[in-house]
This record gives sequence, structure tokens and C-alpha cells, in this order.
Amino acid sequence: MFRKHSVVEEIIHKRSFRVRLFFEGILTGLAAGMIIVLFRYILQESSIWLAYLYSFLGTHTFWWTLLWIMVLTGIALILYKIVQFEPMISGSGIPQVKGAVLRQLDMNWFKVLVGKFVGGILAIGAGMSLGREGPSIQLGAAVGQGMNRLFGGLRVEERILITSGASAGLAAAFNAPLAGVIFSLEELHKNFSPPILLSAMAASLTADYVSRNYFGIRPIFDFHTLPVLPMKYFALLLLLGLITGLFGVFYNWSLIKSLQIYEQQKLIPKRFVMLVPLLLTIPVGFWMPQALGGGHELIAGIQYNHYALMILIMLLIVKFGITMACYGSGAPGGIFLPLLVIGALAGGVFSQTIINFGYIDPDFGNNFVVFAMAAYFTAIVKAPITGCILVTEMTGSFEHLPALITVSMTAYIVADLLKSKPIYDQLLDRALARGKHESRDANSGANTVLEAVVCMGSQLEGKMIRDITWPRHCLLINIKRGEEQIIPRGDTKIAAGDYLNILTNEKQAGRLKPTLLQMAGHKQTDPANHQQSSDI
Repeated sequence: MFRKHSVVEEIIHKRSFRVRLFFEGILTGLAAGMIIVLFRYILQESSIWLAYLYSFLGTHTFWWTLLWIMVLTGIALILYKIVQFEPMISGSGIPQVKGAVLRQLDMNWFKVLVGKFVGGILAIGAGMSLGREGPSIQLGAAVGQGMNRLFGGLRVEERILITSGASAGLAAAFNAPLAGVIFSLEELHKNFSPPILLSAMAASLTADYVSRNYFGIRPIFDFHTLPVLPMKYFALLLLLGLITGLFGVFYNWSLIKSLQIYEQQKLIPKRFVMLVPLLLTIPVGFWMPQALGGGHELIAGIQYNHYALMILIMLLIVKFGITMACYGSGAPGGIFLPLLVIGALAGGVFSQTIINFGYIDPDFGNNFVVFAMAAYFTAIVKAPITGCILVTEMTGSFEHLPALITVSMTAYIVADLLKSKPIYDQLLDRALARGKHESRDANSGANTVLEAVVCMGSQLEGKMIRDITWPRHCLLINIKRGEEQIIPRGDTKIAAGDYLNILTNEKQAGRLKPTLLQMAGHKQTDPANHQQSSDI
């Protein structure tokens, strides 16, 4: 049964709205946590089975390998059918969630949930160099949307619960609840307003609780014994940030290029495109099985110095290449974990090199591995807060924050100077340009509420409401100043830091956001990439 409350009533009763969102966040986190625990468990078991399979194939006749090729052909055809069934599950899933939050894409939560779960297990379980974290975020987001649809929630709640579900997805995948919240707000929602933060935190903590009850309390990458890097080595962090920044720009360029190559090639029928990376996993499985799948074991090997410098360089090249080949095919699987693994490999090469030249004490080698992960993530995704928080949760200490901030911001500045856009924004832009998914503009004209934060020095600051030329199709219905709720009048003066709640039509929301963003004083580049106004 659908509730009869209007959007305006929700604003009037905003405190009860927040409380409801909090409990809906808990339910979303509980459901998402259980689904992602199952997803993780199956992939964990499949990685063990895959290692045994290649060990078996290496000691038996070629006919067994031929049989495995036939199995991979069947998997490629199934993956093709699944992606045809629901195009939204192609690739990582994070750009699609971002598009759904920004009202640029429609998402069918049930088809996405089923398709991504099955497709992710087949693609990653068969050895593709793809991560489970991206799919986990999309699975969590689909659960959030499903919760809202099943309980007859409002459109305003749906975007918040999608964000909350995404938080739960990353928290359950990494055992890192704070990183889950920060990533969803920094990268997906682009907004830190209290209702969103409350719901996302509830979902993330609940999903993390479910995950830790099954997999244990430690994060999946455990660097809790990492010593604090002395200040005398901080100059090397600038060099590491420069290298990872350049490497991150190259990663983004290569990933987009791989997608273009697959799209433009005419030799291989579309139904067999995913067979290409699946076949490439066979030689990798024989000679470098660590590079298959997400790569959790690789990071553990780097941490305990299992690889010599030349082996690290070879692993870096192979992991990078196989990741490009797998993701470019459009298979359901993410780049979140593979890019962290590639960053760790780059950090391992860097640390071993400077150790061999006598620049650092070997006891601090792992520091550069961990810091390179954060810097590489920052250069690619351009979400420095998430990168720092994720590594902080992995190390279990805030003592590494100065080093993390130094290397991450260096990498960010390098990528920014080279005009490299965040990878998930680029992927979303490609999806919108290709028109493969239904746009939100096709929706009916239900009402929704946007929230814009007034920046210091903006054209709105210090002005009375009656003196402002507001865009068409919108109505200012509420101003939140601290904990005070202000009913707007013509002579009400807007102050910096005010949260403006603006009623608009669902169809117009996507068009109004860039205008409101500019009026509120936010730096605007591409409206599809920087959305600072959002649902309450």
C-alpha cells in the first residue's frame, strides 16, 4: 500500500522523516549485508576452486583444457544474454548507480539485483580480472531502491535509500563502514546533509555488522602493524604521488580506450566478445594465477614480501593488461578492487626500488604500498577523502593521515592539472551519450524536493528571497539554518550555509540542478559530473 503523504508534508514533518529514514536505512543495510555476504562467500569459494582447477590442468592432458575452453564459451554466451536482459548490470555498476541518484538513468531494482548477482559470480568466478566491490555497491543500491518500492516510499526517499544501499554494499564488501558512507556521499550523492548521512550511516553499520559476523572483524586488507612513517621520508611521498597521479591518468585513458576498441571492432560477433577476456585468463591462470579475479591474494603477497622486484613488475603489467581486457568487454564486474591492487603493485615496485638504492629502511616498505593504493585511487576516482578513510580503516590508525593526505593530494593535483576526469563520471557520460539506458526524463511528473547548500560569496548570500530571479518550475518551500526550520517569506534574507529545500517536478529536477548549483555558488564544470544539490 502506498502512503498518501505529499512531499510538502514530509518537509513539514522533517524530524519524523529523518527517523523513518534511519530505520529504513537499517533494514536496507540488513538485507544488503546478507545478499553481499552470500555474494562474497560464493566468489571466495570459486577462487579456491579456480586455483585448484589450474593446478589440475597444468598436470593433465590438453583435452581437459579444451573442455575448460568449452565451459568458458558457455559462460560467455550466458553473460551476453544476462547483459542483454538488463544492460544496467554491464561493467562496474557504480556509474549506473550514480546516474540513478542524479536522475539521469532508470534502474529496475529486481532485474539489476538478479542479473548483477548471477553475472558477477560467473564473470569474476571464471577468473576475469574484475572486482566484487563495484557489483556489491550496485547490489546494495538495488536493495535500497527495492525497499522503497516494496514499502511504497516517496521519490524523495528512493534516492536516499539508493545511496544508503550503496554505502551498505561497500561496507559489507570491505568491512569498512566509514569508507562505505564517505564514498557514497562524496562520489555518488555529492551531498552531506543530515537525512542522507543518517540513513547511509545506519545502512553501512548494519551491513558491516552482518559481514563481520560471518567473515570476522578485520578488514579484508589488514595493515594494523604498519609503523608510522618518519617525517624525513615525506619528500619521497611527493615523488610517489607524482608517479601514481601520472599512472592514474594513464589508467583512465586506457580503460576508456579498451571500451572503444571493443565497440568499434567488427571481427568478433557481439555474443562472443566476452569470450576474448575469458580465453586470456587461461595463459594467465597457468603462469600467473595470482592476477586472476579481484586480486586479494596479491596484496597479501606484497605485504609479506613474497615477490621479487622483477616479479612485481611483471605482475603489474599483466594485472593492468588483463583488467583492461576484461572491463572493456562489458562483463559484469568492477574496477574498484583491481585498481587498488594495481596501486599496491606500483607501490611495491616503488618501495623495493628505493629500498635497493638505500633511501629508506626496509621496515617502512609496506607504508609505500598502502599509500600508493590511496594515491592511485584518488588519481583515478578523484575521491581523496574516501581513499584516505579506506586506508585508515585498513591500518586501524589515524597516525598515518598526514602521509596519506600528502601523497593523495599530490596525486589528485597531478591528475587535475592533466585534466583527467573522474573515471566513474567518464563512464556515466559514455552511458548517457550512447543512450543505452532509459533517461529519467521519460518519467511521469511526480513532485520531488532538491536540497542546495548556499556557499559563501554566492549570488544568493545576503539577498532577500523576493530579490532573487528563481528558475521556472521550482518553489522554495523551506530553509534549514542549523537546527532552525525557516518558512520562507519575501523579506527572508538568505545566509551562507543555509540548506534550501526546493520543490520541483520530477521531470525538471535534472535540468534545474546545474542552475541551482551555480546560483548557490558551487564551482560548476560538467553538470553530469558535479551535482551538489540533491534530494533531502
